Amino acid sequence: MSIEIGQNIPSATVYVMGDSGPESHETGQLFADKKTVLFALPGAFTPTCSRSHLPGFIDQFGAFAQKGVDQIICLSVNDAWVMDAWGKAQGADGKVMMVGDGNGDLSRELGFLVDMSGAGFGERSIRYAMIIENGVVTHLNVEAPREFKISDAETMLQLL
Repeated sequence: MSIEIGQNIPSATVYVMGDSGPESHETGQLFADKKTVLFALPGAFTPTCSRSHLPGFIDQFGAFAQKGVDQIICLSVNDAWVMDAWGKAQGADGKVMMVGDGNGDLSRELGFLVDMSGAGFGERSIRYAMIIENGVVTHLNVEAPREFKISDAETMLQLL
């Protein structure tokens, strides 16, 4: 069963690269008192994720801020080191928070962890985007497998 609109983001620990290495963040604090756009994808440095998904949110950072979004978070079942390197390579610094869900804990709690072992990925997140207000999901767009149609930056901007 996966999370639905109107529900609170479940409790989990995720990681963001800090000055001295990976820093843990509890979802309760990460999403408290903020309007957040969270998008998740199967993996850092993968083709669709690198060509379209992440760049769209980086490019539209200003438009999201104008609509009252406090933070944009990119989540993947990768470690904080990989997410940080990918964010730097894409120019995400100061625009999109690159969050590692290395063990898939948050993705599992959301109901979005899938086995992609057939493609050599192991367990990964499905592709989706959501708007979260003070820890509560207000919009949720989940992609069909191998699709990228409704979790992009433009679609999410239209929901705000």
